Amino acid sequence: MVKKIAAGVGIVLAAVLAVVLGYVAYVFVSYDRIEDNLALEVSGAASESVQIGQNYRISSANMGFGAYSDDYSFFMDGGEESRARSPEAVQQNIGGATQAVADQNADIMLFQEVDLSGTRSHKINERDLIVDRLRANRAESAAKSGTQFDYTYAINYDSAYLFYPISKPHGKNKSGILTASDFPIVEATRRSLPIEEGFSKFMDLDRCYVKHRIPVAGGKDLLIYNVHLSAYTTNPDTANNQLKLLFADMQAELAQGNYAIAGGDFNKDLLGDSADIFGHPPLTDNWAVPIPPQIIPDDVKLIAPFDAEHPVASCRNADRPYGPDDFVVTVDGFVVTNNVSVATASVVDTGFKWSDHNPVTMDFQLLPDK
Repeated sequence: MVKKIAAGVGIVLAAVLAVVLGYVAYVFVSYDRIEDNLALEVSGAASESVQIGQNYRISSANMGFGAYSDDYSFFMDGGEESRARSPEAVQQNIGGATQAVADQNADIMLFQEVDLSGTRSHKINERDLIVDRLRANRAESAAKSGTQFDYTYAINYDSAYLFYPISKPHGKNKSGILTASDFPIVEATRRSLPIEEGFSKFMDLDRCYVKHRIPVAGGKDLLIYNVHLSAYTTNPDTANNQLKLLFADMQAELAQGNYAIAGGDFNKDLLGDSADIFGHPPLTDNWAVPIPPQIIPDDVKLIAPFDAEHPVASCRNADRPYGPDDFVVTVDGFVVTNNVSVATASVVDTGFKWSDHNPVTMDFQLLPDK
């Protein structure tokens, strides 16, 4: 009898081991980075031209894959949940966050963490939700009525099925970056960013920025970079190397006489001391540390959105439902070349109602040649 029990236990353990090894093999075999310098399709019918010396606005928002209402917590941040609560919650959160951006009447809009298909987002095509909402808003808005826009979408990462948490796995998710522009985009390219090696890459997944080329009256180009850098890294050099690649790209365009603006989720403390500014103990995770100033070139400027009289952070730590005493930090912002003049940059205070990020905006002009 004892031998039979022992044999049964052995069979069960062997079966469990086989399943675990099979899953590990599946994860490794299915992992494949998206190719670099991937040309993207541009959709839309934008017709406005960019002018030197005219005032423009750019906005950016991390959409939190439609899950992060203000009472949501995420397991990878120490919270409890791994998926959006329902398809209806995804639609409500994406709709609310998109409208918050549309209300800024920006000429260029950048969105990150937009799922094309995902277990965590109930297989809802969030790209189409955003584009449809923007179109509807244009039809109703006095400021933008009749204005057409171009848009692009790039997959940031296409992950294998994550069987964790066991009770409700995060699943298989395809998430990306969406850009909308009132100006014609004549070229859009997905650039792969350096990521972690070894087993850590399965947490870091794939990463990219998207580079958009927009003609400027007079023969120059405006380059718009939609950025979503790594958050869950074990080596701080990973994000620094990503920034160095971005900066070098922007500098190369500047050397050609062009203008360059990068915006999005940098997953770094852009203010340098967010914990002190917002009165909370600092975090020690890599994503919440400042950008080392020595890696920022002299001809490139970091624009951290901030209002000293009414300070608002762009991101909350999602280890628990949002409350006034929670850690907040500004990780969303912009980087510009020195031929771009910035008037203001600010955070839109939504109270993190639809995402763990607040939208950010920047007003700018392209400067004439000296």
